[in-house]
Amino acid sequence: MNTNQLKLPSYGGQALIEGVLMRGKKALAAAYRTPQGEIVIEQEELKGIYTSKIRDLPILRGLILLWDALGLGLKYLTASANIQTGEEEKIEGPELYGSLIVSFTFAIALFFVAPALLSGLAEKWFLLTAWLSNLVEGLIRLCLMIGYIWGIGRMHEIQRVFAYHGAEHKTINAFESGAELTPKEVKKFSLEHPRCGTSFLLTLVLISIIMFTLIGPLPMLWRILTRIVLIPLVAGLAYEYTRWVSNHLDSQFIRWMIKPNLALQRLTTREPDEEVIEVAIAAFQAMLELETVLSPSHKS
Repeated sequence: MNTNQLKLPSYGGQALIEGVLMRGKKALAAAYRTPQGEIVIEQEELKGIYTSKIRDLPILRGLILLWDALGLGLKYLTASANIQTGEEEKIEGPELYGSLIVSFTFAIALFFVAPALLSGLAEKWFLLTAWLSNLVEGLIRLCLMIGYIWGIGRMHEIQRVFAYHGAEHKTINAFESGAELTPKEVKKFSLEHPRCGTSFLLTLVLISIIMFTLIGPLPMLWRILTRIVLIPLVAGLAYEYTRWVSNHLDSQFIRWMIKPNLALQRLTTREPDEEVIEVAIAAFQAMLELETVLSPSHKS
């Protein structure tokens, strides 16, 4: 099997605390750098939703895979934190989904409900039309998202995570270019990647601006309810757009279109050193190894 021909999934990976999670179509692997300097690896076969027909349905597949990616991300983020602290606490089952619900509730309140309330006040204070008020709401949402990412990026601990995020991008870029996966070689590649979750978030906000502006005037209660109810549709459309763009990068026009998405990634990535890159490579190779074992051609 030529591994360079392996088609990578839309979600390539995620930065952890002193580690990287890499996700394939059938398997995932996480690699962590322990406080003692060793690299510890976990592998897991992807089942359930990853093997169902639902994952191939447009719009819906984006929602399901996003939710599942967040769940797996939180699970392995907790595992990476435990390795650094020496604890053995696990987050799974009801506790995992409870944590996800709390996180989603906070995100919805901050990025969807708050902008609607603030733009509603601006509509009354400055006598804006409902259409202009909806547009202002979208701009507030965009500023909140960028400000939030910029703010957390100034924290030392998060900057370290962002270095692992950069290593994840470099490793996938190197693999997709057919380069040798060594720290020295991988370091040469770009910090940016079109399938990055940061690009997805920007696309989600921009689609929400268009959609919510076109809805027009609504009473405040209905305005807030539409923002919440339509989140799945907005997220699904954002996923489909990101997926489509990543499949048409040979077009110069598409590459021009995604420049804002790639520019935003500069806030969520940092240049990694070779030790950080080594962890990302270890996670990717472990994922690829299990992916190969689980492939039909290998089993036959």
